[in-house]
Amino acid sequence: MLSLRGMKSGIMALTGKLTKKLVENLGSGRHGDGGGLYLVVDATANASRRWIVRVTVKGQRNKKGAPLRTDFGLGGADVVTLNQARDRALEYRRMAKQGLNPRFNARQDVPTFEEVAHQVFIDRLPTWKNAKHSEQWIGTLRSYVFPKIGRMPIDSIEQPEVLMCLSPIWTEKHETARRLAQRIKRVLDVAKSKGFRSGENPVTAIMDAKVLPMVKARVRHLEAMAWRDVPAFYAKLQSRDAIAAKALRFTILTASRTTEVLQMTWPEVDLEARLWTVPADRMKGGKAHRVPLTNEMLAILEPLKTMKSDFVFEGQKRHRPLSNMSMLMLLRRMDASGFTVHGFRSSFRDWAAEAANAPREVAEAALAHQVGSDVERAYARSDLLDKRRTLMDRWSQLVSGDTAQVIAI
Repeated sequence: MLSLRGMKSGIMALTGKLTKKLVENLGSGRHGDGGGLYLVVDATANASRRWIVRVTVKGQRNKKGAPLRTDFGLGGADVVTLNQARDRALEYRRMAKQGLNPRFNARQDVPTFEEVAHQVFIDRLPTWKNAKHSEQWIGTLRSYVFPKIGRMPIDSIEQPEVLMCLSPIWTEKHETARRLAQRIKRVLDVAKSKGFRSGENPVTAIMDAKVLPMVKARVRHLEAMAWRDVPAFYAKLQSRDAIAAKALRFTILTASRTTEVLQMTWPEVDLEARLWTVPADRMKGGKAHRVPLTNEMLAILEPLKTMKSDFVFEGQKRHRPLSNMSMLMLLRRMDASGFTVHGFRSSFRDWAAEAANAPREVAEAALAHQVGSDVERAYARSDLLDKRRTLMDRWSQLVSGDTAQVIAI
């Protein structure tokens, strides 16, 4: 049995100071060294390691009125040693204790591109809609930029260095390269705002001078099932009891996006009012969207209520949603691999125009698309719920085979 002293030493071993060996070998996560200093190890193949320090500035408050607590990047662990990181962290803590914000008062050496990029990434984390987007942002830099110019001082990066990263993938992976250029530009802009750079952003100069070859964007259409074939496919879905099948049926009926359905929770559903309200933070357009619920939709939802899950369409883990791939894999198992889940939105839109003769603004509102100029949208404040309810009733009747009642829009 461990003595009290032994127990204390064991705790210290878990939460005490880092060592050079630990810095080199710790797995992914945030590892504390004490005094607000942390080693952050990314959960990636190359396990990038960097230092950050968290300080609370005496007497200063954030926008919410709470004490001003801020994280600062101190550089990569491959170029900044443990002792150097501790020294810098101590300098930041001393300034914070005196009421000085280290962001404006620290003596700073010129950081590397990778160091600035990681700090930009950390600063932007609260703004991402989901983890996938945030990982894509830093992931492209890790893949195409850090190996080439990541360790260069941020003030020495000019057009040749930027071209070194963009040129190899500009034509072959044009969309990735285009987004990569935007991310490089953002990092260099932030560096300039902090006083580490001056002059024109080299990414802007490259684009304005059209140094890179013109690439004609290839329009990639998502495969959509013809709307006349949807009822027969839906009938096959009705014979399946899996949650993925129910989710796909609901997705087809509502003409919603995959994530909108899979992340759906019960507080968003008003069964009595026959309404599903998707909050703004889960919508692509950043605006709350009301979906009228038809009899067929309610027939899917009401039995699921008995599961008492946080999510309407629960996955394999309790109180967790279905996987993003669940409905697509179901399509493949049903020999419909040539189609995509998103494509059913196109099926609905084609039907609305060709068969239902629905007004354009009603059909687009059902898809949560923004129509018209900013001025037009400012005056068109209605979401046309009543007209959309009629349209969705007709779509449900067509898809489910219940066409006995014809409703005019």
